[in-house]
Amino acid sequence: MSYLAQVTYTGNGSTTGYALPFSYIASSHVKAFINNVSNTAFTISGSTLTFTSAPANSAVIRLERQTPTDARLVDFTDGSVLTEADLDQSADQNFFIAQETSDSNQSAMTIGTDDKFDAQSKVIKNVANPTNNNDAVNKTYLENTWLSTANKTALTTVASNISAINTVNSSATAINTVNSNSTNVNLVAGSIANVNTVAGDIAKVIAVANDLAEAVSEVETVADDLNESTSEIHTVGTNIANVNIVGLAIANVNTVAGLSSAIGTVNGNASNINIVAGNNSNINTVAGANSNITAVAGIASDISAVENIKANVTTVAGMSSAINTVNGNSSNINAVGGAIANINTVAGANSNISTVVTNLASINNFANIYRISSSAPTSSLNTGDLWWDSTNNILKVYGASGFQSAGSSVNGTSARFKYIATNNQTTFTGSDASSNTLAYDPLYLDVYLNGVHLDPTDFTATNGSSVVLASGASTGDILYIVGFGTFNVASINASTALTSGKVPVNKGGTNLTSLGSAGQVLKVNAGANALEYGQASSSEVYGFEKYYNPSTLVKTVTVVSVGGANKYFIDGVQQDTLDLYEGNTYVFNYPSAHPFKFSTTSNGTHASGSEYTTGVTHNSSTQVTIVVATNAPTLYYYCSSHSGMGGTANTPNPALNSVRYITTNQGQDNISESQYANFFDVLFSASGFVFSINSNGNLISTI
Repeated sequence: MSYLAQVTYTGNGSTTGYALPFSYIASSHVKAFINNVSNTAFTISGSTLTFTSAPANSAVIRLERQTPTDARLVDFTDGSVLTEADLDQSADQNFFIAQETSDSNQSAMTIGTDDKFDAQSKVIKNVANPTNNNDAVNKTYLENTWLSTANKTALTTVASNISAINTVNSSATAINTVNSNSTNVNLVAGSIANVNTVAGDIAKVIAVANDLAEAVSEVETVADDLNESTSEIHTVGTNIANVNIVGLAIANVNTVAGLSSAIGTVNGNASNINIVAGNNSNINTVAGANSNITAVAGIASDISAVENIKANVTTVAGMSSAINTVNGNSSNINAVGGAIANINTVAGANSNISTVVTNLASINNFANIYRISSSAPTSSLNTGDLWWDSTNNILKVYGASGFQSAGSSVNGTSARFKYIATNNQTTFTGSDASSNTLAYDPLYLDVYLNGVHLDPTDFTATNGSSVVLASGASTGDILYIVGFGTFNVASINASTALTSGKVPVNKGGTNLTSLGSAGQVLKVNAGANALEYGQASSSEVYGFEKYYNPSTLVKTVTVVSVGGANKYFIDGVQQDTLDLYEGNTYVFNYPSAHPFKFSTTSNGTHASGSEYTTGVTHNSSTQVTIVVATNAPTLYYYCSSHSGMGGTANTPNPALNSVRYITTNQGQDNISESQYANFFDVLFSASGFVFSINSNGNLISTI
């Protein structure tokens, strides 16, 4: 159902803004209801109503317009000036009231073409209890008045057994069949004990039935024999004990029957069998050693080999004690065998090993003089001992004041460290404010606190890695530590020591043998690989020119119904004529229901035009960006879903808004004649000038 002055939404617990698809004269005419309760905690901007707090999940939100009907919004008087706005407002009041009346009629329960009231799938509430037979019935009356407690209990029972009822219903045909054969069912029930007995031996009953169905039935044969005057079955029955004995040994009987030929042969060798029987004990002994006999037979070749070396066997037997000793040391022998390559290496270095042994005292002495560890040694210390500090990668020497760097801890002539103190901080060590790790040569440093040079009595600095103040610093105090490198310079008389050749540049010289002309300076040559004499600088030209510095602007697009038709409002202005300057970037945020696009044709695709896409990016369903191209045509913005909503977007060439300068870079670059002619101002100077524009837009020149 489509309404003209109302809309319904469902809350999700997070959304606060909802679109108003209808126009209104004043925002006070827009009403909001949440779950049928009036809500005034909202604001309205254009065609969007925003709640102060998001309606709860599944909440029914209804937004509607209620144009006043108890008073006219415009009161015309004689002699007054009739304006379009007054006429439109008066007409809009009547028009809006008519729309709202139409919505009310649509919302009412009306009679359909079938002469029946149509509730339009909505809940009918506040229905009174019925009094006449054809009155409507409400839920409370049906459940608590018309239905008794017994009725509801019965319905609950039926509902809980609905599965069984459905099963019975699906078996209705079978139930009817049983009912039509009730006589037979009762007969079987009366003989149920016999039926159960037969059921217990049903397999046998089936076997008898199957036998009787055969062409030659064993059951019939037995019956016929029992009817004879001399029955074989009777004869067997009277000798049943013997039959049972034979039956229990039937397997043996069958075996003997299969050996009839062998039994005859045995009978023919009775004399030999008697001889074997006389030697029964010996045969049993040989049989008991059968496995040994088999084993000996399997190693006949080995026995022959042992026979051939029986002298050696005797010798080995005489060394049993030594063999047992070797066997007891098998693990050590295996270990030596596994390291035989190393043993051979050691054997090859026997001479060096002898040398080490001879000088072992000196080696041990060196181990005491030079040590490597992450922390300073504390035992067996003598003046001059060396220690490689593996934590800081510094070689240190032991003296009266402990270990100190053998060389300089400072790389170069000096190193600077800056620390920002915490409250009452005395010890400064490790990384400083610039992440440099403190390292210095004891006695070769200066310490400054807030720019004041400290006397050596004001601090302790003896370990090369920390400085300890005598008094704690305050929060934010600046401690500067300047460490000096220690080195010795050889005494060289340059006038006599250097008699020929040139001092190369990488040794601090010039690699030149004579002076240049008056006024020349020493400078790096064009190849940047040597020094040479030349002029101090070349003339230089600085040209200043204006240019356009592009920017990014954001536009807010809303949609408002004007005279019953939707229109774009750009930053609050209806169908504003835009100036989109070339080079600028423009971002348009718009409602998702009204896609914002550009075209070179007014009204775009609604007037057989096409979308303009040069420099255009659709970031999402609610945002588009355009970077206006050079020489871009006149554009028109439009809604791709609805006609007549857009306007014009001119694309003028912007005025110059910034200043920059171009230089010849000490005569090395060329400025073209056309560039020079376009300069707003020209300055000739030597090198060394730096130009900049300050925050106020003024040109600053620095030498």
